[in-house]
Amino acid sequence: MLYILNFLTFQAGWFSSVYGGAKQMPWLGPLAVALVLLLHFSLARGRRAELMLILSCAAIGAAFDSSLVAMDWVQYPSGMFSEFAAPFWIITMWMLFATTLNVSMRWLRERPALASICGLTGGPLTYLAGQQLGGIVLLEPLPALLALGIGWAVMMPMLLRLSAIFDGFAAPAGDRMATVAVAEPGR
Repeated sequence: MLYILNFLTFQAGWFSSVYGGAKQMPWLGPLAVALVLLLHFSLARGRRAELMLILSCAAIGAAFDSSLVAMDWVQYPSGMFSEFAAPFWIITMWMLFATTLNVSMRWLRERPALASICGLTGGPLTYLAGQQLGGIVLLEPLPALLALGIGWAVMMPMLLRLSAIFDGFAAPAGDRMATVAVAEPGR
């Protein structure tokens, strides 16, 4: 049930963010993300670890998306801090994305090659969907899509590794040891 809830709240937050950005209501996405984060933290066992993951993803995402803006490959219709930085609602979307790493996307952790392929394809497709909704404009589509594909192919395994370090949904230490003992008889 947690996985389904995580997936659905991510989708609602994503749509609210892109729709708000497209309709000159850049506050809508961060408001939706704040609600998702409240729910996420209420379900997490390790809130500090989840907070570290979410803040790390926000910083990584701000740098990545701001580089696309600075290169004049991507433009956003609202919520801009400056003409060289990603809008604030995009940064909160990265925070939203971080909520999936230890829950609905946890299964990708031990599959870095698959995670990279998912990033290579899913990253650009998500931005294309955002463009269709009017929340983003790919000014230079080919270089932007190439950068998105390569960037997400590199970042997905890295972000999943980061989620293993900052895992607020990990089983308590006693449960992990029981799992290891069952998985490795004689230990």
